[in-house]
Amino acid sequence: MNILFIGDVVGKAGRRALRKFLPELQDDAEADLTIVNAENAAGGFGVTESVMEEFLQHSDIDVLTSGNHIWDKREALELIEDEPRLLRPHNYPTGTPGSGWYVATASNGARVGVLNIMGTVFMHPTLDCPFASANQALEKKPADVNVVFVDFHAEATSEKVAMGWHLDGRASAVVGTHTHIPTADERILPNGTAHITDVGMTGCYNSVIGMEKEGVLKRFINRVPARFEVASGSASVCGVVIEVDPKTGHSLSIRRVRKDEKQ
Repeated sequence: MNILFIGDVVGKAGRRALRKFLPELQDDAEADLTIVNAENAAGGFGVTESVMEEFLQHSDIDVLTSGNHIWDKREALELIEDEPRLLRPHNYPTGTPGSGWYVATASNGARVGVLNIMGTVFMHPTLDCPFASANQALEKKPADVNVVFVDFHAEATSEKVAMGWHLDGRASAVVGTHTHIPTADERILPNGTAHITDVGMTGCYNSVIGMEKEGVLKRFINRVPARFEVASGSASVCGVVIEVDPKTGHSLSIRRVRKDEKQ
């Protein structure tokens, strides 16, 4: 079976590019399941009801993951209670609305556990230990779920690589999100887990990780506050396609995918 994962969708440009290229990417991948990280989809910060409906009701997307911006839009507190396919990091404290675990049914009939966790190195807020949280989630997974996909939303490359090794053989795939820069280290680890440090973002790359350059440069150079505006212009879709053996849960291949709008 094939899982298509799309990295952090950033703002209007990212949503536009996703609408444009998603059907082609799904056809090329022969995707049985599509997962999208949507935490930057609404104006660059968070998720709104209209964005969630655009993805889950009007696009062929099965699960939405997120990260540190999940609560940037206040309505997300209610949305996540009503829509189990919208995930927040699983290592938030007990009692936090929503969940970071969801079992989806792929088009080939396989049940796929999707786990969303967040790193603690250089991240705000600092949550419960992601390694322990992943252990606890996998210990409780249903016996008939052989395929487990993990979106590890983290800043430090070392932490993301470490999570891959930590879950090697226990998760089908561990993919990194959050830094918005695609890495070229995709591989299958020795015990069958597909891993990449970061899949990159779906948004405007003529920017600073999805934001207009001017405001970011002002902060770096002048050291004064500046408003971040989501970049506009041509955008790219970045993601990965992972082939998994549904019987063993081991991955057979992982490859990066990218589609670019014309400049």
